[in-house]
Amino acid sequence: MLKAKMVLDRDFKLAPVDKRIYGSFIEHLGRAVYGGIYEPGHPAADGKGFRQDVLGLVKELDVPIIRYPGGNFVSGYNWEDGVGPLNERPSRLELAWRTIEPNQVGTNEFVEWAKQAGSDVMMAVNLGTRGIDAARDLIEYCNIEGGSKYSDLRRSHGYAKPHNIKTWCLGNEMDGPWQIGHKTAEEYGRLAVETAKVMRWVDPSIELVACGSSHSNMPTFPQWEATVLEHTYDAVDYISLHQYYGNQENDTANFIAKAVDMDRFIQTVVSTCDYVKAKKRSKKTIHLSFDEWNVWYHSHTADSKREPWSIAPPQLEDIYTFEDALLVGSMLITFLKHADRVKMACLAQLVNVIAPIMTETGGRSWRQTIFYPYLHASRYGRGTALSPVLSSPLHDTKDFSDVPYLDATGVYNEEAEELTIFAVNRHLSEPLLLDCDVRSFEGFRILEHLVLEHDDLKAVNRAGEERVAPHAGGKSTLQAGLLEAQLPKASWNVIRLGKQKG
Repeated sequence: MLKAKMVLDRDFKLAPVDKRIYGSFIEHLGRAVYGGIYEPGHPAADGKGFRQDVLGLVKELDVPIIRYPGGNFVSGYNWEDGVGPLNERPSRLELAWRTIEPNQVGTNEFVEWAKQAGSDVMMAVNLGTRGIDAARDLIEYCNIEGGSKYSDLRRSHGYAKPHNIKTWCLGNEMDGPWQIGHKTAEEYGRLAVETAKVMRWVDPSIELVACGSSHSNMPTFPQWEATVLEHTYDAVDYISLHQYYGNQENDTANFIAKAVDMDRFIQTVVSTCDYVKAKKRSKKTIHLSFDEWNVWYHSHTADSKREPWSIAPPQLEDIYTFEDALLVGSMLITFLKHADRVKMACLAQLVNVIAPIMTETGGRSWRQTIFYPYLHASRYGRGTALSPVLSSPLHDTKDFSDVPYLDATGVYNEEAEELTIFAVNRHLSEPLLLDCDVRSFEGFRILEHLVLEHDDLKAVNRAGEERVAPHAGGKSTLQAGLLEAQLPKASWNVIRLGKQKG
């Protein structure tokens, strides 16, 4: 049997895990909102039209923050269309996804829903067709108590108390030619810093995210980040990263190694941020908001055939396989390995649109394969990220050399006196024996060893048919501080250790 080794020590602390790395994203796109979280007339809908079965699944994931309302959508969005009496709201041509936006859900409804879900809101402002003026009006509407035009407008809409949204995105993917209002780095940097300045004058307590590159293969990456930060470094707190991966070539070994590319992406952005920091002689550190990430490729063919100008048509409805869940697990591990700089991340998206949660219009909701690694990381990955010392057999794939078969890390929750090991065995045909030294966690015992595995890498879940689900039958032992765990071939593993009570 292949063998790998890891050392986890309570003193090898990387950084506290910001719970917001387990965030998500809901855009006015496809059936994410209409037919997803919101479906008046559904048997599970509440009095305001929000599906309680979907809300229950979101609560199960314990999502700490949700980005809204976009995405490409936000670059053509007039926020005023989505507030006030429902029967007075206009329907608009939505140019980013070529649909009709009925505006039956807007800022107030979404904030109210997010509170029910136990989530904060990461609000994006439109820097495509709009700019400083609309951004200052929106933050006044959301965050000021009263006594001004837009705060009093909110109160007249039935929301006496301000929403107090603290995290704001300065536009979306402004480097992309597909973006409404696409800009050069110079143009965006100037607009972003002036918008940030005015938004902070309205509410000095907010934190701001500047747009980084749309993905690491953009021809302007990473010069885009350097130029944007030259303008915005003193005005923002985060720069964004977006990345999606696919398996169009049907090369599973190469596909599930793509977290290696994500790791390089993060390292490059960190280096660029620190270059600008050094150049400016600044004491401030810019952190990373990886506010779009996922597997996305299954739905490309179907989406290319869609007719335009309908309301909430199915779009980007990827049905995820077991192998997709393995990569999602490795991507979550990658965030934890960079917990010192990655402070927010948003799985894109949350419901129906490249999502862990799927629904039938008028019918059932269910968990996709990727639901489970996301659930486990969100539930058990709170605490302090440790710096593991790893030794693993290596392999090469089409795009990557010296890829470890073991992808793993650990999180120590000192308050709960628990240590959680997240591990992916990338070997497609052989189990991996993991020897892990945890002697510094004296008195700990194995609480459970969860495993997500399946003989069919292409297995999927559908409504009423959950073929891919975790089990608690993992094989692991702990003696004298030495953990021995058998990681099945092509598997996601969560090994939880806790202090012996009594």
